[in-house]
Amino acid sequence: MVRAVEATTANRKKTVPASHRNFSQWLLVTCAVSALNTGLATAAEQTAAEGNGVSTQTAASGIEEIVVTVERTTRSAVDLGGAEVQRILPGTNSLKAIQMLPGVDFETADPWGNNEQNETLYIHGFSLQQLGYTMDGVPLGDQQYGNWNGLSPSRALISENISRVSLSSGAGDLGTASASNLGGTIETFSIDPAHTRGGYIQETLGSYDTTRTFARLDTGAFGGENYLSASGLYHDAKAWDFDGHQRDAQANAKFVHESENGKFTFFFDYSDKVEPNEDSIVHDAADPNPPYTRPFLYPNLTAALNYLSVAGAPPASAGNNFSNYHSAAQRTDYLAYAKYDYKFNDNMSWSTTAYYHNDAARGIVAGPVNQAGLPALFSVYYPNQNLINVFGGTGYAVRTTEYTINREGVISTFKWTLGDHDLEAGGWYEYNHSTQYRRWYPFAASSTDLTPYDRPTNFNFTQYAGSGITRDAQFHLQDQWHAMSDLVLQAGFKSSLQWADGKVLVQQLNLPTSTNPTLYPNGSIDTLEGFLPQAGATYDFDGHEQGFVNVQKNLRQYINYIAAGLSPWSLGSQAAFDLFKQTVKPETSWTYETGLRTKRDLDMGFITGIDGQISYYHVEFSNRLLQISSTPVILSLVSGSSILANVGSVKTDGVDAAVTLHFGPHFSFYDTISYNRSVYEDNYTTGATNAVVPTAGKLVPDDPSWVNKFIARLDLGSFSGELQGDYVGKRFATYTNDLYVNSYFLIGAQAEYRVGPAVSWFKDVTLRLNVTNLTDKKGWGTVVVGAASGTYNTYPIPPRMVFGTLSASF
Repeated sequence: MVRAVEATTANRKKTVPASHRNFSQWLLVTCAVSALNTGLATAAEQTAAEGNGVSTQTAASGIEEIVVTVERTTRSAVDLGGAEVQRILPGTNSLKAIQMLPGVDFETADPWGNNEQNETLYIHGFSLQQLGYTMDGVPLGDQQYGNWNGLSPSRALISENISRVSLSSGAGDLGTASASNLGGTIETFSIDPAHTRGGYIQETLGSYDTTRTFARLDTGAFGGENYLSASGLYHDAKAWDFDGHQRDAQANAKFVHESENGKFTFFFDYSDKVEPNEDSIVHDAADPNPPYTRPFLYPNLTAALNYLSVAGAPPASAGNNFSNYHSAAQRTDYLAYAKYDYKFNDNMSWSTTAYYHNDAARGIVAGPVNQAGLPALFSVYYPNQNLINVFGGTGYAVRTTEYTINREGVISTFKWTLGDHDLEAGGWYEYNHSTQYRRWYPFAASSTDLTPYDRPTNFNFTQYAGSGITRDAQFHLQDQWHAMSDLVLQAGFKSSLQWADGKVLVQQLNLPTSTNPTLYPNGSIDTLEGFLPQAGATYDFDGHEQGFVNVQKNLRQYINYIAAGLSPWSLGSQAAFDLFKQTVKPETSWTYETGLRTKRDLDMGFITGIDGQISYYHVEFSNRLLQISSTPVILSLVSGSSILANVGSVKTDGVDAAVTLHFGPHFSFYDTISYNRSVYEDNYTTGATNAVVPTAGKLVPDDPSWVNKFIARLDLGSFSGELQGDYVGKRFATYTNDLYVNSYFLIGAQAEYRVGPAVSWFKDVTLRLNVTNLTDKKGWGTVVVGAASGTYNTYPIPPRMVFGTLSASF
């Protein structure tokens, strides 16, 4: 569960001072009362050590741990083991898996957390695109949907190949390769090839025609100290609220060569993913009783044709919650890296990674030609023409956003232990060329590419196209000084440099009568921040308690993306871009953390051990950027002129507390409770009249003030099981806090039976059962925050689903 300070055997034999015993009892009582007050409970597990999958166990109970508090850092940092990622649900995205960690709120409309269109993530007041992400140290970008500089962890690494996931919830390592980590980092690590020859196969079947097939082969040692693993995945699952299938074919390969002074690693990932998307539910005054789901009409083309009026419009009674024919995200990625770790001697080492990533992707929507402002757009390109005929005669048109990403980069770190000082210096450089094309295609009843899995052909016109070249460079230097045997002081800084250039390849056309035409800008912005400091300390109290404190400044570089997102290149005029460049600064944050970790064996009746951590954080977030647009969020099939403005600052205060109680060798109970208060400091103005939007003093929307998670785990040897609980408090749905979604509490269950160490020629066979949303709770998970008061959008919580998994190694 949560494993804090690593106590050595010698430390465990020391006499525990009374002050320390009193502290442990106080922390135990405090955390237990917290759990009782919220009606939640929790448990223990296993973590796979990076590289070889070896699990660790608690000295107190023998139960394998899954959530490990990292004591080597001056920040709040925890590791989640790969075994627990799979226990939550085989194939779970690492971002969804960390929802069980302190201070995390992750929402999605599918049980694996793999649908990128409707995922949201908040950690200590920061959202998905304000965090940093890596896989084996390789940057994964900012996770923006329709990404321009990376890919999701689930596309970078097959879930079954995860060794561990590390969360730094306040501020990441100075050497983390990310240009977006304002509020912390999420690092995913892959398993190294096994040192013995063998393999592993796993099949998952379950609700909504789910089939997930995974197979892995390990060569063991060959040609000396060489090791290779290769694995493949095929995933197919029907969407629970419409007739569409989430499909993913993926392959991983990893080669390791070990020598006396070095280790060479090569990793390759291929991912081909097609995922029909959900349509969100619009909540506004026009529809006081919105539907719970908004299913597509695909594949019933007859029903789709009858759904529209002769003018190609959906029924007026549907309002904003009309049905499209289909929508999907198509993604094909190639990711590779080569890494060499060289050890000069016991005190000096050097690690260098070179990587390459290519992505070809598109988002597709097939919808009515007469909705969401489309007639005005189409009339610019086809004046005085019958739009139904122009787009194939069905009343539907197909819109795509087509992306490409070509990234290459290098990361290098030098470490030198000089007396009591652990010195580290390193750098990261990345070159990224990305493009975005918005195109419109016909939708004819006779076409053969009318499914969400096909790529449409013969487009009618290109609405706009953009190309961006972004160069990121970071350098860091730090010293970790072992000032005393129990005291470590750490100080350092990093430089974050970005040179970004965006060009419009195809400019959007406007009506000749338009007084404020949308004309996307060209130009470059260089953001050169040379000094982002960090300082911290840890103090070890007799090997059982450890205090830590940390302060760090971070910066989020600009998004180089045309016509969408918080990007200067999405501004609707060259003048607006030029003004932004001269007057607006990038988002920055100062994060302050302090906390205490503990790990003890106890003799308190049934309670035999305790692991825990409590931390307080304060964040000052400055230069917050907000895109202000006249086009409603979900209806923005037509890009309109927008304003990207600095709307002030945010102040955040919060507390995370996590505890694991061990009840002998077979049962443990983990619970974490988090309180977060993120408040806007300023109002902002919008529209031609500069109307004031009263956000000062309002809480950041979609970020709950209270979250509580638990895992209660029972391990009886061949049989084990756990209950997982996730409580998310009330969340505001608008910047003005006038609307909100209710709190919810979900329970998941998992049980497994290990048949034995030998079944035929298999080493072991395991049967597993997973149930998500055990009580079949309904409610709103993902919230798309309303730009103005009175409206917002949501995605529903997935219903109860049941999955069975059979796995075996050989």
